[in-house]
Amino acid sequence: MNDNSFYLFATVISFVTQFFLFIPFINFLYHRKMQRMDQKTTDPFGVRTPIFDRHHAHKVGTPVGGGILVIVVTVLLFAVGILVNLWFARELTSNYPALSAEIFTLMFAMISFGLLGLYDDLSKIFFWQRSQFFGMRMRQKLVIEMILATIISSVLFFVLKIDLVHIPFLGTFHLSYFYILFAAFVIVAFSNAVNITDGLDGLSCGVLMISLIGFWIVARSIIDVPTSLFISVWLGGILAFLYFNVYPARIWLGDTGSLAFGAVFAVIGLILGKPFALLLFGGIFVIEAFTSGVQLLSKRFLGRRIFTVSPFHLYLQNKGWQEPKVVFRMWIFAVICALLGLAASFLR
Repeated sequence: MNDNSFYLFATVISFVTQFFLFIPFINFLYHRKMQRMDQKTTDPFGVRTPIFDRHHAHKVGTPVGGGILVIVVTVLLFAVGILVNLWFARELTSNYPALSAEIFTLMFAMISFGLLGLYDDLSKIFFWQRSQFFGMRMRQKLVIEMILATIISSVLFFVLKIDLVHIPFLGTFHLSYFYILFAAFVIVAFSNAVNITDGLDGLSCGVLMISLIGFWIVARSIIDVPTSLFISVWLGGILAFLYFNVYPARIWLGDTGSLAFGAVFAVIGLILGKPFALLLFGGIFVIEAFTSGVQLLSKRFLGRRIFTVSPFHLYLQNKGWQEPKVVFRMWIFAVICALLGLAASFLR
């Protein structure tokens, strides 16, 4: 079996495994009452969001936690895939001498940010009546995210010896110790960007699937086995989840998945040495986070809204676009972003 066939089979095996696990898992979530039964939401500053509530009131009762299954099974199958490579004496080629550190970084990012998101999901669902805020406070969450991201960026810098940023046509810049802060910021930014984008059925994971296919092509072009295998297995899980998440969704990703997926997406871009291309591959996430961030800051410091409503997908929905129309058109633009990301990845 050649290398590409191995990765494609890994994606198929991951998809089939998680597809059949999702059916009893959804029933389990219903049984454990992992559902939001109240559609009264607030923004990170504790201000009610009636426009969001109005457009999503019909979704009350949909189980939350699809990210739990994808994270657990992806990590396990990735570990199995690494062992299979070792068992059959296949060469685990990497761009870095510390192969175990690359594997650790991918798994730690997925698990640690997943656990943070899980706590946030549980606080939203089970502790709502005891709290004056929706989930964790933004400040608390950001502090923990920065701690986790700093651990990851320190491994990237001190162990994997990554400290450069390549910008097409301008050259390569070595950031030295500033790379730790830079990488931590990128990880936290994309973790929250995917979380913000995860507002419509099939939106965040559909965009992520398209972006990851682009990153898989980059990983294969530089023969990075651990990252290629991780993306392959993860894509299978995302495809299985999307089957149950497209409109009308039978299950939601939850913060467990969105925070973890955004963090790992950023880590992959950093490991592959493509932080600039990461902005293009994740163009939809950048737009969603930008509109949301500008809106929050304008309300906080200017006392008024820049946009009628944010993030961008909710703005379109509030303009009268049907949910599937918003999602499918964003998928199309995600393809364009992925093509631009690929073009930037191969520029010198």
